[in-house]
Amino acid sequence: MPLTRYTLRQIEAFTAVAEAHSFTLAASRLGLTAQAVSQLVAELEALLGFRLFDRTTRKVALSSAGRDFLPSAATLLRHVHAADSAADDVRNRASGVVRVGAPLVLASTALPMAMREYHKHKPKVVVRVRDVPVDLLVDRVADGDVDLAIGPDRHTGPTVQARPLFDSAWVLWCAPDHALARHRRAVRWAELATVPIVSAGRDHEHNVAQMHQDVPAGTRVTPVDVVDNISTALGIAAQGLAVTLAPAYVAVLARPLGLVMKRVVQPESVRKVCLYAPVTRTLSPAAEGFADFLGAWMRRWGVDL
Repeated sequence: MPLTRYTLRQIEAFTAVAEAHSFTLAASRLGLTAQAVSQLVAELEALLGFRLFDRTTRKVALSSAGRDFLPSAATLLRHVHAADSAADDVRNRASGVVRVGAPLVLASTALPMAMREYHKHKPKVVVRVRDVPVDLLVDRVADGDVDLAIGPDRHTGPTVQARPLFDSAWVLWCAPDHALARHRRAVRWAELATVPIVSAGRDHEHNVAQMHQDVPAGTRVTPVDVVDNISTALGIAAQGLAVTLAPAYVAVLARPLGLVMKRVVQPESVRKVCLYAPVTRTLSPAAEGFADFLGAWMRRWGVDL
């Protein structure tokens, strides 16, 4: 028998009468008339091919066939109610899986903090962190490998949009006993020409170009080494072997290593931290909700650094 031949309303009427042992009480619970409930049960019996109740003038009792059918009917309604609840959660951004890409610093510090805060309000939303190099953030969003991404500003193209969150100046990190750490509030680009610098990032040309975006040609610097991860560059700088240039938000990793931050000026170069989302692909309600939360949360985090 095709499942579509009987309706959920008929199943509801049957289980309500079975629980109440009365068409009148069942009708009251369902907001229907007793006649309407009786009609629904009669229709269901006709479709099933057996009687569900033994009716007398004094009581309504399940038939033997009705007792056998009741567990399946009740299970069906439980699954329907669960589906309704799940749909409500999805519609209200209260459940679902969200994949967020971020480079090392943000993936290991800011993002987990934001996830913990969001979990308090939306415990059924599962956020999965994906470690993504800065130069691949936009590609991962465009390809659908992640729903959202956060990181320094990059060119997006037509399929990904960037929502600026906060500005973070390019700064110098050095050991406290380094010559540049002594009696200086800021360092000029011209003073870095002979200073050993370790740069973080696989995309060497982009990394250097980003540092030089506002710097006159005569004062440009060239790193002596390029490593994959900012944590490695910070570790080298902590031992006084070189200095490193990075956005100021890496302070969450740099300060525990004892590194000193110095502004680099004349001119000062600033990076924007952005939230990346797809343009041509519709986000799930859960992803939309987390994107709204993360954007506001990251702005506050950037200000508090």
